[in-house]
Amino acid sequence: MWTQCWLDYKEDKDRVAGFDKYFEGVYLPSEADVTAAFEEIKRAADIWFGKTVKTSEEESAGIVLKIISADELLGYVENEGKELQKKSSEDFDILRDSYRISRSEDKLVIEATAREGLIFGAFRLLELIRLGKMDEGRCVTEVPSNPIRMLDHWDNMDGSIERGYSGNSFFYEKNEIIIDDRTRDYARLLASMGINAVAINNVNVKDAATELIGDRYIAKVKELSDLFNSYGVKMYVCINFASPIDTPIGSADPLKPEVQEWWNKKAKEVYEKVPTLGGFLVKADSEGRPGPMTYGRTQADGANMLAKALAPFGATVIWRCFVYNCQQDWRDLTVDRAKAGYDYFSQLDGSFADNVILQIKNGPMDFQVREPVSPLFGGLSKTRQMLEVQIAQEYTGHQIDLCYLMPWFKEILSFDTYLPDVKDSTVAGIISGRADKALRGGMVAVTNTGNDENWTGNDLAAANLYGFGRLAWNTELSAEEIVAEWTALTYPMLKDEDKKVICELELGSWRTYENYTSPLGIGWMVTPHDHYGPSVEGYEYDRWGTYHRADWQGIGVERGPEGTGYALQYRSPNKENFSKPETTPEELLLFFHKTPYKHVLKSGKAVIQHIYDTHFEGYEEALAMQKKWQSLEGKVPARVFDNVSERFERQVRNAREWCDIVNSYFFRRCGIPDEKGRKIY
Repeated sequence: MWTQCWLDYKEDKDRVAGFDKYFEGVYLPSEADVTAAFEEIKRAADIWFGKTVKTSEEESAGIVLKIISADELLGYVENEGKELQKKSSEDFDILRDSYRISRSEDKLVIEATAREGLIFGAFRLLELIRLGKMDEGRCVTEVPSNPIRMLDHWDNMDGSIERGYSGNSFFYEKNEIIIDDRTRDYARLLASMGINAVAINNVNVKDAATELIGDRYIAKVKELSDLFNSYGVKMYVCINFASPIDTPIGSADPLKPEVQEWWNKKAKEVYEKVPTLGGFLVKADSEGRPGPMTYGRTQADGANMLAKALAPFGATVIWRCFVYNCQQDWRDLTVDRAKAGYDYFSQLDGSFADNVILQIKNGPMDFQVREPVSPLFGGLSKTRQMLEVQIAQEYTGHQIDLCYLMPWFKEILSFDTYLPDVKDSTVAGIISGRADKALRGGMVAVTNTGNDENWTGNDLAAANLYGFGRLAWNTELSAEEIVAEWTALTYPMLKDEDKKVICELELGSWRTYENYTSPLGIGWMVTPHDHYGPSVEGYEYDRWGTYHRADWQGIGVERGPEGTGYALQYRSPNKENFSKPETTPEELLLFFHKTPYKHVLKSGKAVIQHIYDTHFEGYEEALAMQKKWQSLEGKVPARVFDNVSERFERQVRNAREWCDIVNSYFFRRCGIPDEKGRKIY
């Protein structure tokens, strides 16, 4: 079996006292199928009160689900003093997910403009009851920040997961699609955190996955898509852009009429059988994958060909910007992988079809524990964009080490791109459409789930899953609010002081992980291929541009005007600030500048002493986290305690390795001793 994560209602009875009177009957709208909402209400009533809730024909029922007009919903928003730019019919993708919840003496009411809003609203109502935040007379109106709030699965059809740390896939086994009770529970989890899109297969599409849009699997794809759709979630399929190569056409050239016709016909076949499908997610022209560039075409040529094929069905092409053939010679100091994405895509700004969204990684490299925000955010002013982050902890501890990523994501979202002539030039403003509705896209995370009993490998890693969903729904939420909510819903049996322990562990974990791994934004230093544990020079002489350039005098990559020029890709004043060491944020200093070990930071420490101190401190912090967790023995469920305890044992070993290897490496490089005389090997 598997856990219910934050949807386990069994420990809630103390919190739901006084609500049983509402759970007598549920009025459902005739114009929308909200079975998923009704079933969740029934589930909660059965566990909380031992009641079997039935539908009612009367709006006087204890719980009412009601369809209202967009104007009525916007009126509620304005009455509650919330700021929301005027929406038009083309922005209905936001409004259809929105809802209003209210409680009176004898009624709980959920109002929305569409069935999706009623479904999301029902899950949120139950959460607010459990959190003790649904007092009589309270009204809550929610309009999501982002139109698309998505999880990407890197699941392979043999059951393996690329960069998966939570077991195998629960979608696939031995090249067959699995649809069972766990699939439905997963859809419930998505709806409960406001996720409205999911891509079900690895972006590196090969072998059997190519046939997901063919006759072999299409019936199961429809069944799975319909299941997700019933919970307000649009399903996407990752497709192989090169598929026509394996037909008599023998080409995937997007400007070749035969290739265009093949995709037009394929889209028609797919949507005749799977009309609920959200669209296609595409990765091409990277890591050896064929794509438009194979034929001398642009990414816009490829994306627009697919967009035209999908347009009659109201479907979307999501095109990943992890596209470059930037294999470097480590001897060449002028070539820079970090520049590749902007150099390529900025020249295509405005050339993509309206139903194409560019999926842009948060940084120019690859989901490091810290890196600058991609200059494509703010660099593109005429193209729809999605922010891509990774909650699968590829470079942040493999869900062995605790690393709660919402503080990091908050920094990314709040980064000001200085895009001119817009209301909100932060990353959050751009992807949400607040900056310009023509740019609206959303947020997507490479997910951290698998078929482990607890879904996420480490029980505490579920905070990243829940946290991403809540943050994508409302980018104004704080990391503290989110983790407090997750803790209260997941561990309602704990006393407040014990919930505080979990929150403190989560909230300090990202900084701790950064402390004992790569310093001041330089990134990498990980074991090649696996990406867990230290290998300071593991990627130093590789072809992927993953360098730290450490020598006996200093460390860092010079990306200012006198180096690779990467800093010049940003708009002013970021461009000027990143171009000089003295104005570069110190947490990114080594990413942007080759810096002497003796350079003095604002703390008064030299760079080398900062490296020594943070690594010793990171290891000590990992030990302290382990000790703090031990205080919860007998308070959290035994299975959870044992799971997390074992992970902390491994994290402490990992932190020790990072500390000793990194410090020893740099001491041997520069010969400068630790001012505090600690043991360095």
